[in-house]
Amino acid sequence: MELIKKKILIVDDNPRNIQIVGNILMKEDVNIAYATEGAKAIELTKTNDFDLILLDIMMPGLDGFSVCEQLRLQKSTMMVPIIFLTAKTDAESIIKGFMAGANDYLTKPFNSAELTARVKTHLDLFTKQKQLDELNQSLEIKVKERTAQLEAANRQLLNLEKAKSEFLSIISHELRSPLNGMIGLTTLLSQTDLTPEQNEYLDSLTQTSRRLARFSEMALLITSLQTKNQTVEIYPVLIKVIIDIVIEEMQEIMIDKEIDLTQSFDNENIQLYVDADLIRKCISILIENAVYHLPAGGKIQLKVFEAEPEKICIQVNDNGLGFDSEVLDTINDFISNGNMITKEGVGLSLAAVKLIMDVHGGKIFVKNNPDNGASICLLFNK
Repeated sequence: MELIKKKILIVDDNPRNIQIVGNILMKEDVNIAYATEGAKAIELTKTNDFDLILLDIMMPGLDGFSVCEQLRLQKSTMMVPIIFLTAKTDAESIIKGFMAGANDYLTKPFNSAELTARVKTHLDLFTKQKQLDELNQSLEIKVKERTAQLEAANRQLLNLEKAKSEFLSIISHELRSPLNGMIGLTTLLSQTDLTPEQNEYLDSLTQTSRRLARFSEMALLITSLQTKNQTVEIYPVLIKVIIDIVIEEMQEIMIDKEIDLTQSFDNENIQLYVDADLIRKCISILIENAVYHLPAGGKIQLKVFEAEPEKICIQVNDNGLGFDSEVLDTINDFISNGNMITKEGVGLSLAAVKLIMDVHGGKIFVKNNPDNGASICLLFNK
């Protein structure tokens, strides 16, 4: 690729000085233009892109200081390096030159080596500055493009989240009426004379209907929590009272499977600032899941204790098979990242529990017990 020669403008009212400087710089393979007065120099900069300007101070009409000030007001020459050529070496003149916008100065008579070195240095600096500016402009364009892409993706994600929530809400509402009717019918059928085989089918149908009803409730709860439509009322609540209510609600299914549930408290008067109804649902979900996955005669231990200073843990332990290692990894990844509520292995119930805990500023810890079974801890601030 052919290299573009640097363009230098020499401004001096003395043609002899222009010739001397020009002869020195011609050896550096540059293009040279010249002007013998300030006004002409300014005109040249409007039609040419110069990489460096060598400017005499003492000139008739516009002197070097005035020319420099005007060049610094033009966009095209605002950053072009300007080196003053001067016979004046007093501090006042040098300071005035820098105040006018000069980058450097050279005293007459010229030293060829010094002139060449100064010119090369400022040309190199200007080239690097232009490259940096071009890079910054390119990066700004890329950042704007990437930002636009991210904003579009975010809008699409929000639309998908909205559509998902609306879908869950619609499905839940559509399921509720027929499920309530089905549960009512199974209750009536259970009161009639049926064969053992028919009773077995009826029990299976009843359990399935109830689980679908719970799915419907869970979907509505998740939708309301995600869309911030859930009313949250925080006030001090005795945790034992909530747990007693949950156990009372769970009595029927625990009796059916002969589940042995025990509970222990560091202090039965432990209070938490929570939404009582949401926490009741949260604990109920954990116990119901444990009951569902336990074999008949399984055991559940519910413990409430101070896990660390100013922290209370509500822990649900069971003696079942525990979580498969891959499922456990998926669950913990979901808890940490808080996305993909429909990811396989997580399920709506755990998604609902996490959303409830998020509302309360709490955390969830899920693990397998060393001997057998699983353990889930809901950690609250006091």
